[in-house]
Amino acid sequence: MPRHVHIIGAGLAGLSAAVRLTEAGIPVTVHEATRQAGGRCRSYDDVQTGMHIDNGTHLMLSGNYSAVDYLKAIGVRPTFAPADFHFVDGANGESWVLRLGDGSLPLWIFDSSRRVPGTGLMDYLKLVPLLLGSQDKPLREVVDRNSELYRRLLDPLMIAALNIDTPSGSSKLAAQIARETLCRGGQACRPLVFEQGLSTAFVDPALTFLQSRGGTIRFEHELEKLKLGDGRAEALVFKDGEVPLGPDDAVVLALPAWAAGNLVPGLTVPNEFRAIINIHYDLPPPVGSPFMTGVINRHVEWIFAFKNRISITISHADRLLTQSRQEIAETVWAEVTAILGMDAALPTWQLVRERRATFAATPEQNARRPGPRTAWRNLALAGDWTATGLPATIEGSIRSGARAAQTIRNA
Repeated sequence: MPRHVHIIGAGLAGLSAAVRLTEAGIPVTVHEATRQAGGRCRSYDDVQTGMHIDNGTHLMLSGNYSAVDYLKAIGVRPTFAPADFHFVDGANGESWVLRLGDGSLPLWIFDSSRRVPGTGLMDYLKLVPLLLGSQDKPLREVVDRNSELYRRLLDPLMIAALNIDTPSGSSKLAAQIARETLCRGGQACRPLVFEQGLSTAFVDPALTFLQSRGGTIRFEHELEKLKLGDGRAEALVFKDGEVPLGPDDAVVLALPAWAAGNLVPGLTVPNEFRAIINIHYDLPPPVGSPFMTGVINRHVEWIFAFKNRISITISHADRLLTQSRQEIAETVWAEVTAILGMDAALPTWQLVRERRATFAATPEQNARRPGPRTAWRNLALAGDWTATGLPATIEGSIRSGARAAQTIRNA
């Protein structure tokens, strides 16, 4: 067992590793370069609009077992909504609801009133090669892109999960998403609603948990260099000085892929990334609006109807990065009002563009993801870009932290 573990990065991967190590009775110090924890999964008070918003609108499902275990460990009891998913075709206004029920088997595919309109049982059986395939291929080679199932469900689902144009996406990552959610019935697909923001669920309780058990959190403490010796990390170099590592000390590096690649010699990491755009509008949604609506054939992909605001998410958003913020906000608002049946002028809004939100989930980039173990026995890696078997999601990030913690304990 290590005597002390230094965790570099207080995003969800770093916090997950810190929680698991603390549970095992191992003292931790978390070093974070910025002034706040959470990374891409955090909330803040926006000065411009006065809204309390998330820097990115994330979706978690009841089947995300690592994330659920993490929440329970830090004292949060998640509440899940029913597994009913509302969709709208923005081109013709057609709407439908995918009703997955509450069982542990995907029995919804046998009921025409619950499955995707225009699909039959054979459409779902055609996905067996995807689920059982051993090779990682672009999805264009594995799924039928001309089917209603693809157009109305697989395409919007995989754009959101993989954050890439679906035909180029990794079949292995897509299959794992399907196996852990859709294939396990509605019991694994109930969405978790973060009405009070991501930080109140994932970040603040974790910091309280760590500090109450003797953990140390150091903000604005950026790692500049790792001193690596023969088989082990020997010291951490920060701007304010060097921290030597004793023979029983260890390190979990929970930084973005590009940062880890710069610090660890010879480390192969994903080097292509995709953008996500989130827009928050300071106006309550119409009464009775579904909490979440998937949209096809429009810029907007997901509409989240919070109590006092409307938030939207656009994945694989690189195509919009050359447009002005105002233009995007106006275009999307016109789409939102049409879909929700609103007659409202453009309200106060905030747009968050993350240019390197996730690694590009192609087979080639997926093959570049390292595992938690490194050539240095007291140094482990964590992050949604490591080889978790999942794309860059909340679940993948938290799972990576837990695996890094286990790697350190087993070293």
